[in-house]
Amino acid sequence: MTQVTENSPNVASHAPVYFAAHEIQAYYGESYIVQNVSLNVHEGEILALLGRNGAGKTSTLRAIARLDNPALTHGEVWLDHQPLHKMRAYEAAQCGVGLVPEDRRIIQGLTVEENIKLAQIEKPIGWSLERIYELFPRLGERRKQEGTTLSGGEQQMLAIGRALSRDIKLLLLDEPYEGLAPVIVQEIEKTLHLIREQGITTIIVEQNAIAALNLADRAVILDTGTVVYDGTAREVLDNKELRHEYLAI
Repeated sequence: MTQVTENSPNVASHAPVYFAAHEIQAYYGESYIVQNVSLNVHEGEILALLGRNGAGKTSTLRAIARLDNPALTHGEVWLDHQPLHKMRAYEAAQCGVGLVPEDRRIIQGLTVEENIKLAQIEKPIGWSLERIYELFPRLGERRKQEGTTLSGGEQQMLAIGRALSRDIKLLLLDEPYEGLAPVIVQEIEKTLHLIREQGITTIIVEQNAIAALNLADRAVILDTGTVVYDGTAREVLDNKELRHEYLAI
């Protein structure tokens, strides 16, 4: 299978690269999970990071967000000319990285509004409460309800809204559709389109590869921690052989 790279003529290059990871390596314990992964994403673009279970997708997101596990041992990560690879997690967050993890991490005992306000304690502050409630009317209706008592879809909205409450430039989404009904998935997708219109760059990891590809501009496929494909999302949707070999769809 011929690997499609960023230099391929059918890969969008209409804007300067805004986020870049160059040959990053990361490991848990003594096991390398991410091996020489490189990603280039334009401002306002949505990139689908795909692969089978255990391919290294979540580990790549966590390495970008500068979380301690996995440990980044090699390579560089840049966001809007800022060297994330030299930063700790809180510094990367201050520079505009917003991670929405798979488990959403809604804080127990706090209301919807308190979960959002807690994220705004430290500057830089992003979207206002009113703007978040406009994007997610359900959160506005449930602002006084404890966050952990929301439905799965509402918790996902809260997790995304909480990320937007900081002044983010790069939104990292780990399995945002997991366990959600199709109608809620469609609602989240509409939200992500609106977020893109605001110029926010997004990297989405999602087992529902078809949904992610229909949303994304470009796609990168990982296999055992390495990049095996980098090109447009449309190409993956049109390439049955590629999807079967690396995504089992």
